[in-house]
Amino acid sequence: MRHLTILTGASRGMGLAMAHQLLAQGHDLLCISRKTNDELAAQAARAGRQLEQWPQDLARAETAAARLETWLKGQEAAPPASVTLINNAGMIPRIAGLDAIPAAQLCDALRVGLEAPMLLTGAFLRGTAGWKAPRRVLNISSGLGRRAMAAQSAYCAAKAGMDHFTRCVALEQEREANGARICSLAPGVIDTDMQVQLRSADAANFPDQGNFIGLKEKGMLSSPEDAAQRVLAYLARPDFGSNPVADVRD
Repeated sequence: MRHLTILTGASRGMGLAMAHQLLAQGHDLLCISRKTNDELAAQAARAGRQLEQWPQDLARAETAAARLETWLKGQEAAPPASVTLINNAGMIPRIAGLDAIPAAQLCDALRVGLEAPMLLTGAFLRGTAGWKAPRRVLNISSGLGRRAMAAQSAYCAAKAGMDHFTRCVALEQEREANGARICSLAPGVIDTDMQVQLRSADAANFPDQGNFIGLKEKGMLSSPEDAAQRVLAYLARPDFGSNPVADVRD
């Protein structure tokens, strides 16, 4: 039985950990990331799973969205038993007040964090509209989408927007005969490159820097592998999507 997952941001961190675990669980994967990953290709070959990796800057996601819709429609002749989109990619611009963030960085952060998930979700829903298989969309959100933090306006806004567009799509899909189940899920605090950025920020520009240093020193960060395991377990729950905005720690 073939299960297909489309995953963004799969080249490092929790995204890479999810990709490894999905392959181990027998999923076929389409990964959309800045770079391809040789380890994933080798694992897929050993396991006999199908893997495609599309190098793509998701700050220009309209190209990936159009390609995804066309690619999915090409799968209609032999659709999988289930199909899932995981919007995991994200980025933070310069850690500073809004007035100190270069315009190009601000635009890219919002495009990767909000525009890309919306475009890819729309393409996914159109590309699988006629499928009988269960369809799921998992948006990787953050607690910062639900509480404000100085020097994080772009990231907070992108994640808050992700939460709310997920609520809207959930209402839309309820009206469909085989509507997709969708959830915007906060995965907890994870020891990734983004955390390194936050701990290394200029404390004069980032009042919460000490809190992030404390999380690391107290061992309160999840490993990417542990976080990926919890997120994928949530995705597999029979009640996935019953709450369109959730936290893996709940």
